[in-house]
Amino acid sequence: MDISWYEAGYHCRQGSSSSSAASILTFSTALCLLLILRGAQGHPIKQTMPPIMENKPFLVIWNIPTEKCRTHRGVDLHLNDFNIVTNENEVFMGGNITIFYTYQLGKYPYYENNNVVNGGCPQNTSLNEHTRKMQADIEKYLPSKYYKGLAVIDWEEWRPQWVRNWGTKAIYREKSEELVRARHPDWSPARVLKQAQSEFDTAANKFMTQTLRVGQSMRPQALWGYYLFPDCYNYHYNDNFSSYNGRCPNIEFERNNQLQWLWSKSNALYPSIYMEEILKSSEQGRQFVRARVQEAMRVSLTVDSAYAPPVFVYSRSHYAYTFNPMTQIDLMYSIGESAALGASGVILWGSIEFSRTKVNCQHVKDYIKNTLGPYVVNVTKAAQACGQYLCSKHGRCYRKHPQENIYLHLNKRSFKIVARTDRGTFRVYTKGRLSFMDKRRLKSKFACQCYKGWSGKYCNQSKSTGSDCRLDSSLFIAALSSLIIWFLS
Repeated sequence: MDISWYEAGYHCRQGSSSSSAASILTFSTALCLLLILRGAQGHPIKQTMPPIMENKPFLVIWNIPTEKCRTHRGVDLHLNDFNIVTNENEVFMGGNITIFYTYQLGKYPYYENNNVVNGGCPQNTSLNEHTRKMQADIEKYLPSKYYKGLAVIDWEEWRPQWVRNWGTKAIYREKSEELVRARHPDWSPARVLKQAQSEFDTAANKFMTQTLRVGQSMRPQALWGYYLFPDCYNYHYNDNFSSYNGRCPNIEFERNNQLQWLWSKSNALYPSIYMEEILKSSEQGRQFVRARVQEAMRVSLTVDSAYAPPVFVYSRSHYAYTFNPMTQIDLMYSIGESAALGASGVILWGSIEFSRTKVNCQHVKDYIKNTLGPYVVNVTKAAQACGQYLCSKHGRCYRKHPQENIYLHLNKRSFKIVARTDRGTFRVYTKGRLSFMDKRRLKSKFACQCYKGWSGKYCNQSKSTGSDCRLDSSLFIAALSSLIIWFLS
């Protein structure tokens, strides 16, 4: 391929960031960002769990219902040949990944066209009924007690923080106030509002944590978590596209910090980086993705547990709300960016449109064969090579400097990706090995996040318990000085 990990074949001018006195972060959040996003001396201060597939630090997982392409349309996508992880027969819910929608897991409360479903608001539903229904649903959709895959809960009707229920979600504020007002008609509007917010936030917390608790008790080896969490709401590229730099609003860091109760109960984080076509092949698109993945990685490292939960990033092979395939540069800006920042994998989501007709199936197959597949092989093999060499097979590589446009790509001078039909069987494989210069560049540009049980700069020190959370005084003073300079600048 024309992409090497130290040049990436593309050089776009980075957007500039802006700041104002009104948007200064709190001291604790800023210090957390400084130490975690940049890393302590180039590597995280917390270990993470080993990958769900041995010696595969970065996975690309297919979460698109394309089983009919082979069974009904006669088109085999050959996904596994390109290192793309699938459920058996490419079904939507299976052994490697299962996603639960609104109606598939318990009794999720929400409003549909202003009609009440399961109580409407979380404080107006029965946790006991939800739990009983959820137990039956898990037995139905995850029949194996030994399920070890991803268990993703996709509930998007309301957000578990009152302040984030804006726009069409404001109905949950209005209905919450109605519930309080019905009990206390003599209360002032301000008192009703305060009580409604308290009841909603408390109930949302209980509902979402109870859901995780039940799932984890029944399928303890699954990686339970919520789709779109964390989010950082950096969707303002339509406001002024030319000046858009991807930065998450500062208030969203604070709000994500307030969700520690959710992060600490989640086995994995599932943020989204769906790119709209307006971002096509642009630096704005790269910065949009970069900020969102960085925030997810930051959140994972702040979780109050011994090990950082893995981050699996939801992405797409086609632009959001279209059936138009992403350019190779945008595959780099999405899949490649996620790998370089240290995510555990990317989940490619898509709709039934992918298999609706034979023409659509053939379109998907051609795109996989010519563009998506070779790129996935490139990134997954490069991440594996880096993990083996730099992290002693006991850690995952990530970019030392998050804003640097450096990627985990196979050097075309050292590796070849070969695709051919051998005795009637289609095969894709890589040939080559890391050169001396490749190894030097890896050491220069990437660092290691060690898996549970391992520590050290190169994850070569066995460690039976605990996490490497030491931070020496000189590093702390340096970080504090940098923070003060940042505030004053």
